[in-house]
Amino acid sequence: MNKFCFLLLPYLLFISCKEEKKETTSTIVPELFSQQVSYATGFTIENKDTYKEIKITSPWPDAKNGFTYILYPKGTEKPDVKGKVSYIKIPVEKTVVTSTTDIPMLEYLQLENKLIGFPHCDYISSEKTRALIDNGSILELGNNGHLNTELTLELAPEIIIGYSATGDTKTYDLLEKTGIPVVMNGSWMEQHPLGRAEWIKFVAAFYNRQKEADSIFNKIEQDYTKATALAKNTEKKPTVLSGNMFKDVWHVPGGNSYVAQFLKDANTNYLWKDTQKTGSIALNFESVLEKAQNAELWIGSGSSRSLEELKEKNNRYTFFEAFKNKTVYSSTLKTGSKGGLIYYELGPMRPDLILKDIIQIAHPELLKDYEPYFFEKLN
Repeated sequence: MNKFCFLLLPYLLFISCKEEKKETTSTIVPELFSQQVSYATGFTIENKDTYKEIKITSPWPDAKNGFTYILYPKGTEKPDVKGKVSYIKIPVEKTVVTSTTDIPMLEYLQLENKLIGFPHCDYISSEKTRALIDNGSILELGNNGHLNTELTLELAPEIIIGYSATGDTKTYDLLEKTGIPVVMNGSWMEQHPLGRAEWIKFVAAFYNRQKEADSIFNKIEQDYTKATALAKNTEKKPTVLSGNMFKDVWHVPGGNSYVAQFLKDANTNYLWKDTQKTGSIALNFESVLEKAQNAELWIGSGSSRSLEELKEKNNRYTFFEAFKNKTVYSSTLKTGSKGGLIYYELGPMRPDLILKDIIQIAHPELLKDYEPYFFEKLN
């Protein structure tokens, strides 16, 4: 380790000197303008005189502390902000991200060329970004979502957009000690579908693309709101079952969860809508059967590609009326060329499409010419 640090020191000094020289010669000061956050609860953006302050309040479940990032234009004096903060010069040019949900945000902002590395590139499904991987513009930085610190240091990104499900940030902390800023994306913690999509404003701030982010999000919000209003035009609310068995436990979405919000906005009667849980609820098979045996729709049945495959996994699935009536739908069947799940990559950025899919399933008379984007019916 000492040998590695010794070899690394001249390199870091070189990078530092290079950045200092670049900073003194730059005279471009990008515009800082106000940006409203309407649905997301996990971050705030506030403009000051010469910098932008972003606060992350919920990076992972039960987080005791958040993060504060101070963004200031390259070529300007570093602001002096009290408290524990991280300083980041913008606009960023070289980026590493660690979640596939960041990929659509970069692409919608036309920033995919800023991406230089990703851990386990096979997870990425987007054809546009896959082309950059294939031509060597984006490098593989690890396996199973874990960053290889040495490879990351060689690339010398200006920023790493990370995330953590448990609060374990050891790898990020090590990289930050070398001078590479790490920012935590907590979009997956949002319980409203539009809240997750609104994190495009968080990503855009590091590249001075705030106006573009506002325009993109406003269009998605309008389409989502319009679809919600359309669904209210029908009095019929089909009953809905969701989730599936893993080993001996059936996990259904809680009544205050991201999935339950979609089902509510699609004007369906989700059978666990009254439970006060934001995550999933662990149940045994018998309790699910008792409550949902006669459910009209089963939306979100897991990775089985057919009713027969679903039956092979658990023969008791055949007890449900939705199985008998062939009204079972899955969102995890469409994959990229390397097997990545398109729903989990693009879905958080396009809640309007997910909602329309569910409306088409529950109320086909309302969207007669609409072809579902994510969900497929099992046969």
